[in-house]
Amino acid sequence: MKRRDLILAAGAWGALASARASAQAPRVRRIGVILYTPLKNFAALAALHARLAELGWSEGTNLETEIWSAENRVDRFPALVRQAVAHKVEVIVVVGTPGARAAKELSTGIPVVFAQLGDPVGSGVVTSLARPGGHVTGTSIQFTEIAGKQIELLKALVPKLERVAELRSPAVGKLAFDVSARLASAARRTGVDLMHLDADKATDIEPAFAAAIRAQIQAMVVVPIALYFSEIQSIVRLAKQHRIATMFGSRTLVAAGGLASYGPDFVDAFARAAPYVDKILRGAKPADLPVEQADRFELVINRKTAAELGLAIPQSVLLQATEVIE
Repeated sequence: MKRRDLILAAGAWGALASARASAQAPRVRRIGVILYTPLKNFAALAALHARLAELGWSEGTNLETEIWSAENRVDRFPALVRQAVAHKVEVIVVVGTPGARAAKELSTGIPVVFAQLGDPVGSGVVTSLARPGGHVTGTSIQFTEIAGKQIELLKALVPKLERVAELRSPAVGKLAFDVSARLASAARRTGVDLMHLDADKATDIEPAFAAAIRAQIQAMVVVPIALYFSEIQSIVRLAKQHRIATMFGSRTLVAAGGLASYGPDFVDAFARAAPYVDKILRGAKPADLPVEQADRFELVINRKTAAELGLAIPQSVLLQATEVIE
């Protein structure tokens, strides 16, 4: 064979090998994840990737994840959704009600999977849990279901508990009042008085605590919304300063110095977005994927905070605890 023919043959074989390699290489799919808290505080992201790996999606092999954080600022969600759209992601995963609303309105039809949403129907994100409709679906957390247990736990933790306050944000909408109704019912059942304190913005928190002090509040249930996550240091400081026992709905807030939390496993709730992403990337429509509700709950207690408040944790409560932070 002549040299020229050898070169042509080599080129042909090279092109064929390249074509075969391209045919065998997996298609890389791109998703966008929009968080509320800073990345360093969001351990659930690793759980999401682990669940996706179980479903056959490996980062760097057939999956590419773009990640953005609102850095505890609700007003940043619209801009982040627009960034996700500009990056041409195929699915947007977003945390919480403000993020889900922004994604629904601005995602230009890109499928949206929400996680850790309190009331997807009441907030107008989906039509119904069974048939979400549109291009949005995901996992929800029914905070109304945990309200009664939170009051019962406070009754056990605080001797001679008579007065409890609820720190809530009416701006959240229907969910705030549904939770209030459940807390009021539980308070009546356990024989304690319940006071509702409204705080829709950061500057409302100190006046709310001032009202609690005037009313001689002994304990406070803090509804787990985005604002209170970002203002947790102020809430913890004021609660300790005025010796008010706090009950949250998330472990994160107890790790920051709150007394106790009873609520869903937020890491698991976020990881449950993975099967939705998997199904959508394989061709399913969000409108046909029912919203799934969290069913794993955890009780977390901060022993150091209890000691600072002069509270002894009853053995009956310790036995129920998922975790005790020392």
